[in-house]
Amino acid sequence: MKRPARSPPTRDRLAGLAATARQSMQQALAQINHAAPQRAAATLASVLAVAPEHPEALRLLALARYKMGQPREAVPLLRRALLGWPDDAVLLSTLGGLLGNLGETEEALDVLARACAAQPPLAAAWFNRGRLQSAQADVGPARDALRRAVELEPGHVPARILLAGALATLGDTAAAAGEYRRAIAYEPGAAQAWLGLVNLKTVHLDAGESQQLARLHASASPNEAERIASGFALGAVREDEGRYAEAFDLLVAANAAVRRRLPWDAAGFSREVDAIAAAFAQGSRTSTTNDELGGEVIFIVSLPRSGSTLTEQILAAHPEVEGASELPDLEAVIEEESRRRAMRFPAWVGTTTPADWQRLGQRYLERTRRWRSDRPRFTDKMPDNWRYAGALLAMLPAARIVNCTRDPLETSWSCFKQLFGPGRQAHSYDLADLGAYWRDYTRLTRHWSALQPARFRNFSYESLLADSSAAVHSLLAFCDLPFDAACLQSHTATRPVRTASAAQVREPLRSDTRRAAHYGALLDPLRQALAGPHDAAAGLD
Repeated sequence: MKRPARSPPTRDRLAGLAATARQSMQQALAQINHAAPQRAAATLASVLAVAPEHPEALRLLALARYKMGQPREAVPLLRRALLGWPDDAVLLSTLGGLLGNLGETEEALDVLARACAAQPPLAAAWFNRGRLQSAQADVGPARDALRRAVELEPGHVPARILLAGALATLGDTAAAAGEYRRAIAYEPGAAQAWLGLVNLKTVHLDAGESQQLARLHASASPNEAERIASGFALGAVREDEGRYAEAFDLLVAANAAVRRRLPWDAAGFSREVDAIAAAFAQGSRTSTTNDELGGEVIFIVSLPRSGSTLTEQILAAHPEVEGASELPDLEAVIEEESRRRAMRFPAWVGTTTPADWQRLGQRYLERTRRWRSDRPRFTDKMPDNWRYAGALLAMLPAARIVNCTRDPLETSWSCFKQLFGPGRQAHSYDLADLGAYWRDYTRLTRHWSALQPARFRNFSYESLLADSSAAVHSLLAFCDLPFDAACLQSHTATRPVRTASAAQVREPLRSDTRRAAHYGALLDPLRQALAGPHDAAAGLD
């Protein structure tokens, strides 16, 4: 099934231009579509020389600038274009999408709402709106906007992929699988749709789909990004089929391709962990004098794939707790302070006063106010916040930190099988780096636990499997929450879940999640890396 052609906007976008200028505009658009933005900008120069304020010429130049890696130079061009066509939905949609990419979220959403109102049948406007709402965790409205986009343009594959992701987040796994499969029907080479379908984890490909994915991965047509995505997807399928040696080879190749694009300095990260531990050594740390600050929040930290989503699902089943998922706010507050002081964290920690910590804690609570509108407490489940736990404990003395742990081999191998978002978890694409990262994480979290045992608690995935009732009772007690039986049936909780475990946490707890043993000696390099250079001979079960 081929994607149908987009319906052209009703406005003659080349109106007012001479025949030669029209030809140049068409040529420039083709150059933009064929990854030649510099040539497009040169082509458009002749048009703008005779029609310097033509809105469509300015829009195309803005697109060329964006493709050239100059998004901030593109914005004023679009604003100029809107002076000529103030209610043009295409211009508004383009500007809104660009502002969203630049982090100007509030204005972007306003501009995109104007675009949808100005020309309701424009699928691109609804797509850009839904994409930004998804990024802002406004999942219900995002689903509705993306659904409108695919109703207007059924072959809009990126919109279908995002719609599937929104549906999965909202717990409608069957509908999500259907949208991924419809995207594949329109575009069989859509590797991201294949990966999304496989990443539902509770949905399995049939034999025909498995063969189709294998043909896609073996074909010469995918670019490197698509080959990486299809490699991760096919590796997961081969594991599901019990073809472990093939799965291993596929995953090693896919991870190596990511690593070439996303290098990682393991030694540099270890030095950073040393600096953080030294900055928050016993006796050298100060904190706010307001001991009650932060009682509203429960932080959940971990390595990825360690059960943090399940832990949040348990807590969010409690009537007093809102599950906010992965929030960027703590890191943003730390980065704001680093910019203010013109020093990287943790270099400025030693000069911080109790008043500074209180200011930072209040700033975090201001940023996260919306998560306390319905329930008095909320969870912040950003896994990487384990690095900032020292600052967190100083900023918010009444907060609790739950550190989710899982068997290191299973955790690391699960990370190796996961293609994370762009630029995220750069350490996870090499087995040696995974081992080094786990060791750094372990020594720093042990440091926090030793400093603040009453506020920093490990929560073991294996203990939850062994005796879920005892584990849940202990977790709630640590978080100063009264026991509620709903937490023992957390898979029935209805809430958005924005992680790779979205479908899994909506099923009853399973004890058959271990996979590493199937790979035998193939994972010996990972076992050795996890054991460390001094303990490698002992191995790791």
